Amino acid sequence: MARDNDEIKRLVDAVLASAKYGDVSKEFIASIGTQELGKRRNAKEALKATKNKLHQVGGAYLGMQRRGRNELSPYSGWLNELRKAARSEQREDLLAICARIMSSHASTRERLPMLDQFYRQSFAELPPIRSVLDVACGLNPLAIPWMPLASEGEYYAYDIYSGMMDFLQQWMGIINVLGSAQVCDVIQRCPTQKVDLALILKAIPCLEQIDKAAGARLLKEIHADYLVVSFPARSLGGKSKGMVEHYEARFHELVESEKGWEVKRLVFGSELVFVVKK
Repeated sequence: MARDNDEIKRLVDAVLASAKYGDVSKEFIASIGTQELGKRRNAKEALKATKNKLHQVGGAYLGMQRRGRNELSPYSGWLNELRKAARSEQREDLLAICARIMSSHASTRERLPMLDQFYRQSFAELPPIRSVLDVACGLNPLAIPWMPLASEGEYYAYDIYSGMMDFLQQWMGIINVLGSAQVCDVIQRCPTQKVDLALILKAIPCLEQIDKAAGARLLKEIHADYLVVSFPARSLGGKSKGMVEHYEARFHELVESEKGWEVKRLVFGSELVFVVKK
């Protein structure tokens, strides 16, 4: 067992030494690495497979991460722009900067053309929302200005990238939103706080690449009165054939044992959405 622990530590350290995955949650890397060490012939193969899995579930979505080791992180520059726009009290300028930053993440970039419609329709039949949990959030907290949230609401965001979470924590301070942005492997530790609404946007297919039971477990264990759960209607490469049907069937598999849940289905250009009253 000691040898296994040392092997896992070496793998985690090797992943963290790479420019692309240097700020990924150690817990998340260790979880994937442990699986791969058990399946591969040697540590070299396990390291390669771990990096491939990290790319599939996270790295493929982060255009801003494809940087050389000596290039500066974009976060400080983004924060300067956001602070300046917030001080100017020019809402349209702030929204434009938020949208440009969100274009750096594939998931939020796909949602930009329909952002107003997405949150207006998803929240249309909900009561006043005073607290939100955003699971595997990516850059989605930058969409807070588009969300019809109650005043003085709280927002809790979780993802596996420490630099991104630090950036989002400061962003929430700029717009005076209470809450926190934290690094968390939600597969291993489901967030426990009680909220009005949980956002699980296009996250389940990624999480289920690591653990097939992750989606069902999250939906059941999250302490929220309402859920907005979405799935991609097309791939990152633009292919859409059969995806809505596939993910609609998958969602119903996930919730079939949950009696009394009320579900409303919405379809946007690139996203299949289910609004759930638990």
